[in-house]
Amino acid sequence: MRFNHLDLNLLVALDVLLEEQNITRAAERLHMTQSATSGVLGRLRSYFEDDLLVQVGRKMQLTPYALELITPVREVLLTIQSSITAKPVFNSTSSKRHFRMVTSDYLITVLLARVIQRIHQEAPHITFEMLAPTDNSGELLIRGEVDLMIVPERYIIEGHPSQLLFEEEHVCVVWNENPLVGDSLTLEQYMEMGHVSVGFGRSRHMSIEDWFMNQYGFNRRLEVITNDFNTLPQLIVGTQRIATMHQRLARLYAAHLPLRIIPPPVKIPVMRECMLWHRTMDRDPMHHWLRERISAFIHDLGQH
Repeated sequence: MRFNHLDLNLLVALDVLLEEQNITRAAERLHMTQSATSGVLGRLRSYFEDDLLVQVGRKMQLTPYALELITPVREVLLTIQSSITAKPVFNSTSSKRHFRMVTSDYLITVLLARVIQRIHQEAPHITFEMLAPTDNSGELLIRGEVDLMIVPERYIIEGHPSQLLFEEEHVCVVWNENPLVGDSLTLEQYMEMGHVSVGFGRSRHMSIEDWFMNQYGFNRRLEVITNDFNTLPQLIVGTQRIATMHQRLARLYAAHLPLRIIPPPVKIPVMRECMLWHRTMDRDPMHHWLRERISAFIHDLGQH
């Protein structure tokens, strides 16, 4: 099929070439030979009157024009996927749709595990893949490589729909035999204690460290940095350290571990957890169904 003399079948190949910037890897993803993939690139160069990919040393790089094509090409393919190839009517009991979601282990533990359990009762063949947040999670959503992100409000991506799911408070957690702390603590005590915190991505972005820096102009004394929220309370037991963590997760672990929950010495802003998705998925029937189920289940589980 051609549109304005462009073979639309080449758009898929162009999208892969723009992403991989490598003939060999693109050929593998397209299930084509390297020779055939090079031929496709030649046809694309001819149509666009641009080299698109140029050899620089041992690597290939995108031309300035190719860089401009990345977003519109991906948008066209996503629009076709959601508006044309998606079935207008679906049966949740028989659907085998696979959803990829970016979210933290905290949200899986306190919310999504139960949500997915309930969804399984209505749609037993739907499958899920949970991806931990990274430095490029937003890019995955922009490229349509994940279906949903459930993340704090500050990670909302402009131009893509989002919905507030619930709000969360922070509390402090210590071992219940910690002799340094009673049922309350001052800011001075808090800053003198050793802290356990969570760091994400290559930049080791701290969960609340940025807020403390902006508010008070100093750092907590970080003695242990872990890579997920569920290990925070476990790393507190048997020590004189302290962790600042989500209230729901803290309450869950305090029911099973020797922990004491204490109000923080300062008011920490409420965290607003939001669900966001690519704008081309806004009217996708199955995608819309999943979003509605997540929202409804949160309400039913009292997670507001």
